[in-house]
Amino acid sequence: MLKNILWAVVLFASMAGLAQTATVEPLKITKEDLTEKTHPQDTTTAAAYLYRYGKTWYEINNNYWVMVTEVYSRIKIYKKEGYSFANPEIVFYSGARTANGFFSEASTYNLVSGAIQKTPLKADNQFEKELKEDYIKKSISLPAVQEGSIIEYKYTIKTPYFGELRDFKFQFDIPANDVRYDVQLPIYFYYNVYTTGKEVIADKNNGKEVYNNRTDVKEKHYSYTAKKVKALKDEAYVDNIDNYTAVVKHELSATTMPNQGVKKYATDWKTVAQTIYDNSKFGRELKFNSYFEEDIDPILAKAANDSEKANLIFEYVKSRMNWNKENGYLCDNGVKKAYAERVGNVAEINLMLTAMLRHAGLDANPVLVSTRDNGIAVYPNRFAYNYVIAAVKLNDKTVLLDATSKYSQANILPIRTLNWEGRLIKKNGDTEEVNLLPELISREIIAVVCTVNKDGSINGKVRDQYADYSAYTFRERYAGTNKDSYIEEMEGDYKGLTIDEYKVTNEKDITKPLIEDYSFSYNMAADIIGNKMYLNPMVFFTRTGNPFKQETREYPIDFVYPQQDKYIISFAIPEGYKIESVPKATSIAMEQNAGSFKYTTNVSGNNIQLSVIYEINDAKFAPEFYNTLKDFFQKMADKHREKIVLIKA
Repeated sequence: MLKNILWAVVLFASMAGLAQTATVEPLKITKEDLTEKTHPQDTTTAAAYLYRYGKTWYEINNNYWVMVTEVYSRIKIYKKEGYSFANPEIVFYSGARTANGFFSEASTYNLVSGAIQKTPLKADNQFEKELKEDYIKKSISLPAVQEGSIIEYKYTIKTPYFGELRDFKFQFDIPANDVRYDVQLPIYFYYNVYTTGKEVIADKNNGKEVYNNRTDVKEKHYSYTAKKVKALKDEAYVDNIDNYTAVVKHELSATTMPNQGVKKYATDWKTVAQTIYDNSKFGRELKFNSYFEEDIDPILAKAANDSEKANLIFEYVKSRMNWNKENGYLCDNGVKKAYAERVGNVAEINLMLTAMLRHAGLDANPVLVSTRDNGIAVYPNRFAYNYVIAAVKLNDKTVLLDATSKYSQANILPIRTLNWEGRLIKKNGDTEEVNLLPELISREIIAVVCTVNKDGSINGKVRDQYADYSAYTFRERYAGTNKDSYIEEMEGDYKGLTIDEYKVTNEKDITKPLIEDYSFSYNMAADIIGNKMYLNPMVFFTRTGNPFKQETREYPIDFVYPQQDKYIISFAIPEGYKIESVPKATSIAMEQNAGSFKYTTNVSGNNIQLSVIYEINDAKFAPEFYNTLKDFFQKMADKHREKIVLIKA
């Protein structure tokens, strides 16, 4: 099912070389535009694109090709929440300043005393920042923005680097009335063109050849349009909403320069993998071993089998190395320097790990990954990946390792890496897909023993046990957090909750479940009406809302990993009360063994024990399963709202 979900986001792919089209001029801004209070198709939106026009073409500068991309935007601001659109930014690779980007034609329009007033951008509202080596961010802050304003701006990027065209988006988190993208390429350049989403329409005349007098070269013209594009609404359990946005993507597949013949670039995954492996900052780094042999060999001498070898090496790298938070599958400073300084980027740490595993005689290989925030690697593209982990074959099973996190384990990877599929690269250039989605169910068990007081408040103790990914995410989230700050956060999340005697066990020992123990008092668990007390049996663990609120869904539902939450809650009711009713037992099972919810109560004298088990058995679900999940969560929320009723004896 994974492949069907993954490739459903791609509507078509085609070979193309692109060309020159006439510039499209937007209509003039009118008083009617400025007085419009809400968007005609989406009255709730804070802003909307009235026009967004983009164009990419090629010029010759000093006998070198330069790619130019120009994008014009006109945006209507309806509410204060839309003011952020008046602060656009562009990020581009400058290549030691050989590429350049800039804003122009930036102004704000308002209706003042019945007349249209234009306020141009001032020089002191333009900003530049170097993000990292050779990457520049430029931004502007448009003036005089208020509710009802219309803003416009254009940005231009000129670059000699054109392995990829910049992705052009047709869909956003606000509506877009009219979007168009024209691309023009000299016939020397051939691109793979990919379109995702359902909104983009390709011109029926795409591919028409036109002669360009300025460059003395024929070009092919392509045009893509979209009208009345609805806002793409983010919702609960989405891996990366950009994966499902309407976008046109281009990747250089070949060039046919005069007197140079055909030069092919990456056109399939095997070629992509081989190209990356052959890069000196990747494959060569895997060959070095002299820098670690003296340290590793004594450690390996303690191992009785391959599994122990792999584990000892993995723990050694995790303990020695510190991740500098930089992604990438290529080394920045090299594994030797990283090892000596005990700090490195993702590639340096995990290629080092792979080299050590190979040194130990194990079948280990790097696995290319596109992180969750980088998007899905849906087509052969050497720019698709931005991360690398290690894979080692143990007992005929592939075990995945990532030493950038102190809390990761074998097949317990950082959440950032859990993005559909990775690509394993072997020494001989062979490549294969690796499923990154966890299959093991991660469990959390919450045991609560409490006493209900006559005023409806509750005192008790909680033991919360986290295993596998549940433990990993807890450790990652709260590593280094001050205990008092964490308690304050919990008390802030649940009004009426006070925590005392808080203790964590196995916080550092990742081989064991992490355990929280604490005492609590809670004064929001019950309502007293007349001679009856209405008690919330889930205490402060109640799920009363349904995270799925849309009528339909066009993209997968992502739970990150399969999970089970089990609650065992025991109540001692106050003296002077007796039990009138408890919620009935319920068992809900989704089709295809997708998940279940079981709710049971047991009454013994003045004691009530509640058992609740919530289980989701897959990491991802296709959009077609949305209504099933929505109904499941609604029934679960309804059950959580039911009360235990106590009555005065």
